[in-house]
Amino acid sequence: MAPSYETLRDENLDEEDFDYDEVDVSDLKEKYEVQLEQGYDTFVVIDGLPEVTEEQKPKLVKFLLKKLNAVGKTSEDAIFMPFGDHGKSLRFAFVEYSSPAEAAAAVRQLDYSPLDKKHTLRVNKLTDIDRYGREGRIDEEYTPPVIEPFQEKEHLRSFMADPSGRGRDQFVMYRGETVGVFWNNEKDQPENIVDRQHWTETFVQWSPLGTYLTSVHQQGVQLWGGASWTRLRRFAHPFVNLVAYSPNENYLVTWSNRPISIPDEGHPSLSIDDDGKNYVIWDIETGKPIRSFAQQDTPAGPDGEVKKPAKFPWPAFKWSADDKYVARLNQGTSISVYELPGMNLLDKTTVKLDGVVDFDWAPATVKRDGVKEYEQLFCFWTPEIGSNPARVGLMSIPSKQIVRSLNLFSVSDAKLHWQSEAGYLCVKVDRHSKSKKSQATTLEIFRIKEKGVPVEVVDTIKDTVINFAWEPKGDRFVVITTTEPVGATAVPPKTSVAFFCPEKAKGNAVGNFKHLRTLEKKNSNAIYWSPKGRFVVVATVHNQQSSDLDFYDLDFEGEKPESDKDLTANLQLMNTADHYGVTDVEWDPSGRYVATWASAWKHAMENGYHIYDFRGEQLREEPIEKFKQWAWRPRPQTLLGKEEQKQIRKNLREYSRVFEQEDAERISSADVAVVQERRRVLEDWYNWREVMEEELAEERAHLGLPADPVEELLKAKAAEVAPNGEEQVIEEIMEEVLEETEEIVN
Repeated sequence: MAPSYETLRDENLDEEDFDYDEVDVSDLKEKYEVQLEQGYDTFVVIDGLPEVTEEQKPKLVKFLLKKLNAVGKTSEDAIFMPFGDHGKSLRFAFVEYSSPAEAAAAVRQLDYSPLDKKHTLRVNKLTDIDRYGREGRIDEEYTPPVIEPFQEKEHLRSFMADPSGRGRDQFVMYRGETVGVFWNNEKDQPENIVDRQHWTETFVQWSPLGTYLTSVHQQGVQLWGGASWTRLRRFAHPFVNLVAYSPNENYLVTWSNRPISIPDEGHPSLSIDDDGKNYVIWDIETGKPIRSFAQQDTPAGPDGEVKKPAKFPWPAFKWSADDKYVARLNQGTSISVYELPGMNLLDKTTVKLDGVVDFDWAPATVKRDGVKEYEQLFCFWTPEIGSNPARVGLMSIPSKQIVRSLNLFSVSDAKLHWQSEAGYLCVKVDRHSKSKKSQATTLEIFRIKEKGVPVEVVDTIKDTVINFAWEPKGDRFVVITTTEPVGATAVPPKTSVAFFCPEKAKGNAVGNFKHLRTLEKKNSNAIYWSPKGRFVVVATVHNQQSSDLDFYDLDFEGEKPESDKDLTANLQLMNTADHYGVTDVEWDPSGRYVATWASAWKHAMENGYHIYDFRGEQLREEPIEKFKQWAWRPRPQTLLGKEEQKQIRKNLREYSRVFEQEDAERISSADVAVVQERRRVLEDWYNWREVMEEELAEERAHLGLPADPVEELLKAKAAEVAPNGEEQVIEEIMEEVLEETEEIVN
């Protein structure tokens, strides 16, 4: 039996003989020690609330819960709103979420969000307030913030106003370690605007509307613009590899193949929640990250084997035409659609699509016949799974309703091609025979704006289609096919180029698509339409044996062949050019000029660029060592309406006369300037020569030499020939035929 307290001896209570260090209490300490931060990472502090009384509090809490539950799960009991001695709230509240992830999402998505017209929420983690606001880090006395005086900023669209008044376009060149922005001067030397060494470490990229020039560095991405080319934004994503913009330049996606690692001392832009992520979506206006994502694992196939995609899927996040939604493909399972600016998952669920392979948003906001509600469309396709056929679908967002579906059989692959105004969607379907020994291609064209979205099937193409391209703002397309298997070969296979267009129809209707012309035995492998339509360059790129550039006009104003009378195109080859080693081709945004270049990133032979006009006439050629990249600066959409544009086209001949006269005057004035410069240089030469002759005469006189050495040499030569000083007379007999006649005598 254990002794009682009363029977314990005094020596058992002697503290001096008791060594506390010998007692191991680590297990108890680990179990019961109070962790100051543990348990508080589910709490957030919300500032910026309106001041209310106890009677008004329930109404405010109920209104606030609508916002709070949009990003996580909380309740009225989990909101604590402190009150002051004056009986009114202190304008902030503590909120508890069900998980730390939901609390982090609330900070990321609700911070700076408006509660109403007069109040903007500020949301912070409770642990952050303890970490950054502890004693010594905040002054006890309030110091009002310093309001910087207003400084007028540069106009970011100043590049639209060409100082020469000629409506020139800008482009950027990356050669060697130098990046420069230039005005295009057609045949003349480009006019340099800015030139900087080591402006980027990997590549440069324009934003979709041309507002920003993007430079990519090991520390992150920087945006430049304005007349002085100052740095406008900085996005600190370490070891960034790729960059993508939303169509309206509101958001930016950065990707790095290295997962983000947040150091112990923290990161200037990213938080611990971004650790281990590869993608970051940024708000360009504020420069702050909205949300980050990790790289997805490739799902296993039916046999359990993980197959890596043949090409890295970029962009991984695809945007709706109005920047209100962004979506990501979860390969083989679903599509995640997020609402902006909060980056909340639409309806808090993904769009389940078994086996989904690819999807793409409509590039413009579509108004379908008979549909009055706002919508954005995206298309997707799923392969054959078991006895279920392959399927192409058209989904409306935000309703998530499938507005059109098409079942397909014997499908090997499919590619989705939107027309620029989202009027048509072409699905290129590669089909195989039952034995899978032969393959053919069909073009399934969805007429998006027509009632019920009818689908038209263009004639089956037996050859392999290697390229397809719609006419921008038009309804014609070009296809490149080959009879040989696609792959790396020593000699690239011969190809055929086929042109298609609609038949003529009554009124504004668009007729059925018909084959216009096929050009055989070509080497072409790439299609580049003018951004304004009508003109197209069919090129051979990345080919050491051939580098043809064929310039076509599909609205040629000459005589139309009888066979094409019922079609909406008149095809004409305008010119053929050759640029050895060409790797890239790009039209300028006005559709007037085409730039081609051979990049040192692809090969080191004859690097440089050519500039052609839309008819294929070469204007300029410049070889540049270590030439890497060329990019025309995009222009925002015109502010003119359709009727105003129609009126301009109607009076285009009158405008052309004015422009041609201005061009002639500019060229003639340039010629006059050249002549005057040459005369000035010649006059300088004569003056210099006169001065030199005077100096030479003085020097010869000082040395006692004859003033005219040539005359002295002639006298010496004459003395050698006639040593006695006698003159010699030299006679020269010349015979000249004055007249010659020829007579035939029998």
